[in-house]
Amino acid sequence: MDKWDDTAELDFDALRRKYRAERDKRIREDGNDQYLETSGEYAQFATDSYVVDRIVREPLTDEVDVAIVGGGFGGLLAGARLREQGVERIRVIEKGAEFGGTWYWNRYPGAQCDVESYVYMPLLEEMGVMPSERYVRSPEILEHTRRIAEHFDLVDDALLQTEVLEARWDEVSSRWMISTNHGDSIAAKFIVLCTGPLHRPKLPGVPGINDFEGVSFHTSRWNYAYTGGTPHGDLTKLSDKRVAIIGTGATAIQAVPHLAKAAKELFVFQRTPSSVDERNNAPTDPEWFSALPPGWQRERTENFNANLQANPVDVDLVNDGWTKLIHEIRDFYMSGRADGKDLSLEQVVEIVNFEHMEKLRHRIDGEVSNPEVAEALKPYYGLFCKRPTFNDDYLASFNRENVTLVDTNGQGLDAITSKGIVANGQTYEVDCIIYATGFEVGTGYERRAGLHVVGRDGRTLTEKWDEPGMRTLHGMHTHGYPNCFIMSQSQGGFTANYTHLLDEAAHHLAFIVAHVRSHGLETVEATSEAEERWSEIIVSNATQSTGGLGGTDCTPGYYNNEGKDLGKPPYGTFYGKGSIAFFELTRQWRESGTFEGLTFEESSVGGA
Repeated sequence: MDKWDDTAELDFDALRRKYRAERDKRIREDGNDQYLETSGEYAQFATDSYVVDRIVREPLTDEVDVAIVGGGFGGLLAGARLREQGVERIRVIEKGAEFGGTWYWNRYPGAQCDVESYVYMPLLEEMGVMPSERYVRSPEILEHTRRIAEHFDLVDDALLQTEVLEARWDEVSSRWMISTNHGDSIAAKFIVLCTGPLHRPKLPGVPGINDFEGVSFHTSRWNYAYTGGTPHGDLTKLSDKRVAIIGTGATAIQAVPHLAKAAKELFVFQRTPSSVDERNNAPTDPEWFSALPPGWQRERTENFNANLQANPVDVDLVNDGWTKLIHEIRDFYMSGRADGKDLSLEQVVEIVNFEHMEKLRHRIDGEVSNPEVAEALKPYYGLFCKRPTFNDDYLASFNRENVTLVDTNGQGLDAITSKGIVANGQTYEVDCIIYATGFEVGTGYERRAGLHVVGRDGRTLTEKWDEPGMRTLHGMHTHGYPNCFIMSQSQGGFTANYTHLLDEAAHHLAFIVAHVRSHGLETVEATSEAEERWSEIIVSNATQSTGGLGGTDCTPGYYNNEGKDLGKPPYGTFYGKGSIAFFELTRQWRESGTFEGLTFEESSVGGA
């Protein structure tokens, strides 16, 4: 493939018009409401397809120091950091049949970490674990979650295949009373909500989903009994099947190459194309890995985050597709292209972003033989408007005779019938429909979490945050909900390396819990004044796009509330000055020892 000439002249005004046009035709008045909730008549799409033996047990009634809701990396890191502080009675409650969180659910063929394993997989250095490759596959990540649970003794007291229905604060006992779908009644001094953003599947709001007479499932509930194969591929049972996959986001980018190899026919239904850069994966070099100095993982993780945010660093230790745009911005200045020109940083970012995306569009021309298909696969928006993807096989899949791209020109599907899918006024008869339509991200917290959290005054979190919006201190504490810790990016620090922010949050909450326990205190709670101040800081520093690198003409997606104006200040967004500033802010907060914004009540019976 010829490399795109980055000295070529681009018509920036024409590109701006193109970006706006592509955005505008995708804007919908219903925003997040365009998606269907996978409950009620659509509950079958959220049923756990990976359970071998469903647990049947007697209800449990007991008391623990800490109940952790969610067994993904958030819950595991919270458990690990609490263990390091000497907390003994920890119970993880997880609806899946194993630990893993989003990696328990995302076991579709091709599922793979898109952030470098050495910075994404937490506790590697502490546990002496070497990933097999730079970007490992889902089975290895799932295995690592189990390894963490065993290492920090979180397995024996865990409740798997168990969903928390309600957590209610009891004023008399100063405990959280937790009820589950097994009839459990668990009292916990502290509760940590690690429900995560990527576990509740969503469906496109098109008529007829339940009318389809063939086999259909969501990618996070993959039906291997029907397709054959494993997360590594080899979907042998599809050789005589006509398969449709709906969606072309990060999941489909990884699954399509395996479906294309296996299916008799594959129809890929696209509303908005993804940006697809090279993956360039490679096995881990054991000699290189064994020679890494002490403290290497924290250094590498922080270096990656610094490069993502364009903070001055001497070297890029990760140096992959995530940080490529940042290097190109620096090169713009270093090469002298900005000399003698009255260009603001925002203008330079826009120019470099245009050129970067043009390179990705040029790559498509080199990979896809049909010019019309290639054009339909081209993304016309800023790089970080949607989550970037990286794959070396996706684009070439469209050169196969059995693969058809059905581009809906930004409009989505017309309907689903008993026999197949209607799009662009044409019916496509298929045997199987696979929904690669992602997870609920922009919906209310309790709806996504699947439980009610009832505080001091009998209000649920939804009722409290409904108007005017989310209220927390540092995204973790909320007034009226003592001894409750929330692990989330909302009103906290956001980074593309999600486990980094989870580990920072885990350290923070463990520090606070240790203080409560060591001083014989009963409760810790944010003041209403502190959460008001913090929420106003969030709004005043709010980032309306993804850190400015996506541009102002972003196509709709979960990063920008599907392009729909919130109608109120963005209280649920992340700290606008960036995760580095947020992590430093919380570190200084801990070091001050003043616990500013929190209040404590003394225990009448001593420490927990």
